[in-house]
Amino acid sequence: MFEYAFGLIAFVILGILINAIKILREYERGVIFQLGRFWKVKGPGLIIVIPVVQQIERVDLRVIVMDVPTQDVISKDNVSVKVNAVVYFRVIDPEKAIIQVERYLEAISQLAQTTLRSVLGQHELDDMLSERDKLNHDIQAILDRQTDAWGIKVANVEIKHVDLDESMIRAIAAQAEAERQRRAKVIHATGEKQAAFELVEAAKTLSEEPNAIQLRYLQTLTEIAGDKSSTIVFPLDLVKNIRKAIS
Repeated sequence: MFEYAFGLIAFVILGILINAIKILREYERGVIFQLGRFWKVKGPGLIIVIPVVQQIERVDLRVIVMDVPTQDVISKDNVSVKVNAVVYFRVIDPEKAIIQVERYLEAISQLAQTTLRSVLGQHELDDMLSERDKLNHDIQAILDRQTDAWGIKVANVEIKHVDLDESMIRAIAAQAEAERQRRAKVIHATGEKQAAFELVEAAKTLSEEPNAIQLRYLQTLTEIAGDKSSTIVFPLDLVKNIRKAIS
């Protein structure tokens, strides 16, 4: 009977010791509560947690990558888009992460969703498509301020996709085509303006030098003749003027 009782006690003590020994990895910390009150943060390595008297909450200190589910956003110019993102964050204060917020992973997910809708809703569609770096920084700064009290550092936010419906894609394509046509017309008009200016300058030069008009006339006749055999009749006045110019 004594041996049975001794064996039972030894088994209980062994069970308590096994249950009391905890091993925390390098990236883990243990938040210890003693009789319901916060006691200290332990780890990494081997730690002892007294059963019943003490409880432990494990906290991962590695960078966590969290996908933000697709959100329906209405831009400032009343365009409906679907946007999703990814958030990079890590716990820097295990005590706050456990005590100050319930289920900090879920809390950050909900906060990221509402912040994403709020920030993007203040910008027009063109800003969402062309200024993602600025929007990423704005969202990251807001999340970081909000989660500081939870002992969490938001390192980065990246908007992954901005999806438009089919009708909006066609409208944007039509707008881009109209913009290209407008630029082409502006370039063409600018070229015509420059050409007209050069023609005016050339006319002024020719009017100041009569002989230049005659030479231009000869050049025009040569261009008309081309490579074909042609007979060109020169006016007598033109021949006289050319002789005067040469002499």
